[in-house]
Amino acid sequence: MNTNKYCLTCNKILTGRKDKKFCDSYCRTHYHNTKNRQSIDYIKNINSILRKNRNILAELNPVNNIVVTKQSLVAKGFNFKYSTNIYVTKKNNIYKLCYDQGYRDIDNDKYLLVKQNMTVYKS
Repeated sequence: MNTNKYCLTCNKILTGRKDKKFCDSYCRTHYHNTKNRQSIDYIKNINSILRKNRNILAELNPVNNIVVTKQSLVAKGFNFKYSTNIYVTKKNNIYKLCYDQGYRDIDNDKYLLVKQNMTVYKS
């Protein structure tokens, strides 16, 4: 009966501790990177969409409070499914934000673009 344990990455025979799963740190890192690649790629894709949305809003809104059409946002590749935050004002106006850049549907496929006032707190 074979009682040898093998590395989960390269299948070398393991020596040392009984609970050892990898022969070295390279194999351990490679195993976990491979195992998590799908979720990492998914997160990278969403972050890429969010960065693109933010850059489009910033490009179309250089001074603040600009009204644009939905068509102008879509033409630049804006994806309305993704935002980082939702802000609701006291008047119940709903703004969707992509980091510091935001937009609000005002009517007839027109959007008000805004830049969120970012306050940095130092401790």
